[in-house]
Amino acid sequence: MKITPLHDSHIALKAKMAEFAGYDMPIQYENGVMAEHNWTREKCGIFDVSHMGQITVQGADAAALWEKLTPSAISKLGSGVAKYTVLTNAEGGMVDDLIITRLSDDKFFAVINAGCKDKDIGWIQQNLPDGVKFDHLDDRSLLAIQGPLAEQVLRDVLKIDATNLGYMRYMESGEFFISRLGYTGEDGFEISVPNKNAAVVWAQFLAHPDVRPIGLAARDSLRLEMGYPLYGHDINADTSPVEADLVWIMGKDKHRSGYIGEKTVKKHLEDGAPRMRVGVKLTNRGVAREGAEIFLQNGQKIGDLTSGGFSPTLNASIGQGYIDPKLGKVGDEVLVRVRGRDIAAVIASLPFVPPKTKRSSK
Repeated sequence: MKITPLHDSHIALKAKMAEFAGYDMPIQYENGVMAEHNWTREKCGIFDVSHMGQITVQGADAAALWEKLTPSAISKLGSGVAKYTVLTNAEGGMVDDLIITRLSDDKFFAVINAGCKDKDIGWIQQNLPDGVKFDHLDDRSLLAIQGPLAEQVLRDVLKIDATNLGYMRYMESGEFFISRLGYTGEDGFEISVPNKNAAVVWAQFLAHPDVRPIGLAARDSLRLEMGYPLYGHDINADTSPVEADLVWIMGKDKHRSGYIGEKTVKKHLEDGAPRMRVGVKLTNRGVAREGAEIFLQNGQKIGDLTSGGFSPTLNASIGQGYIDPKLGKVGDEVLVRVRGRDIAAVIASLPFVPPKTKRSSK
């Protein structure tokens, strides 16, 4: 099993460790998942996300490469602007979701999912045109600070003022690559730092009174409240961006041509997708997990949950999954079958909790 450069730090903090995407990762720390979740919403949590992949693509045709691999108009990104998008396969499904940042006219930085690193790297290199250089930055770690106090914490700990850095924007300061984004819906930053300095920087953040370490379990409940899809669960190689309710990643150019898998994606855009990702909120007691079936009141099955759990913010069980759009819609009362018991629920719009990113709070 692989480890991140912060593995010893997690052990010293008595984290509960488990395998995730081939890495031995902290699932929770001593305060527990609920406390970690709430701390992130109220103060500032720090996450070790060094298991994720960091890559650069550089060359005159780098933007064109991304516009072949994704359905997004990457060439229109300004310098220092990040974009959430997906790598599509020949069938219109998704190889992975990722965030691409334009560093300059011909250079891009991207962060890819841990469980898809080898697959993604192979897919990109397979399509790499002559004159475009690919680099895997495996000498760098990735930390995320998330929460309403993140901007102040960054200033206090690293002496970096990000007041003027907007949401989904990037800056560099010395050895640090800093992006104002994250996976929680809170204001926050992902900070790329050389492996050799990761443990020292981690310790510096934890010395701040408003910062606590947060494990992967709370990271999952935070992202679930935001309705963010998790690759391998809510989206996969058989899911089109239209089915996943990710049409917005295409912007105003959703009918452009030239990307892998466009035939299926355009068919779903024009004719409607056979299924649609939605939120589901239980209105009675119980916790629904991945795989739970969704039924109409008359007993007709309309879909399945792809992820689910308890929302500390809402004090309710929530999830996301896919339903037949001809049979159900947001606002419909449904039943979710949990271990043979049908629990009352409602089809909900996403996100469950309003985002508090810097842009959204203005």
